[in-house]
Amino acid sequence: MTKPRSTPPLSRDPSRPIIRNKRAIARQACSQVAFVREKPGPGDPLLDFEPVVPRTLRKNSITPELQREFIAHLAATGIVRDAARHIGRSNEALYRLRQKPGAEGFRAAWERALDWAMTRLEDSAFARALRGEERPIIHRGEIVGYERRWNDALVMFFLRARLADRYAPAAHITPGHPVYERIRREVEEEARARANDPANVARVREAIDAKVRAWRKELEAGEDSAD
Repeated sequence: MTKPRSTPPLSRDPSRPIIRNKRAIARQACSQVAFVREKPGPGDPLLDFEPVVPRTLRKNSITPELQREFIAHLAATGIVRDAARHIGRSNEALYRLRQKPGAEGFRAAWERALDWAMTRLEDSAFARALRGEERPIIHRGEIVGYERRWNDALVMFFLRARLADRYAPAAHITPGHPVYERIRREVEEEARARANDPANVARVREAIDAKVRAWRKELEAGEDSAD
């Protein structure tokens, strides 16, 4: 049984969005939902897109300012519904807006925001694969300690995805690979064997003869009708 201890903060690639632990207990940071994104700031390139400018400004218009606030919140959460509620607009209104002529910049920013938010899942899953996950040990209804468990399937997923040459060699079987070339030769040999099989040759000849006989009958029938 291990004693409770804090989990060290995750190191961050400068090219990735900033994350912060939203758990009150630091050791729970390996949870899938333990981290949330900091919203991109006003000068972030993600928000530098051409917004849709409404022709007539109404009370419920989705102004350029609201569009950028929506994109920022979407990047932080990855959930369209939450981002829509954040700016006080409906999902339907935002989906209609992204389909309007001139909304190319808004649509592209929307997709980039979702890609940005997806790194949250990768970060938390990768942290769980590396550090495991602390789970409480309960005795007589009370937490008496914590134990760390690892998900072997999750570990192997990342190993195969990131080190495919070593852990998923089948993914790299392409033309030129010894296994690929061996299978190609076997398939070609089977095709040649089928083509040269006497029974197969006889079937092909019979099919040709049947078509010739049918063509002759049609020709003779045409000559008889002409007479």
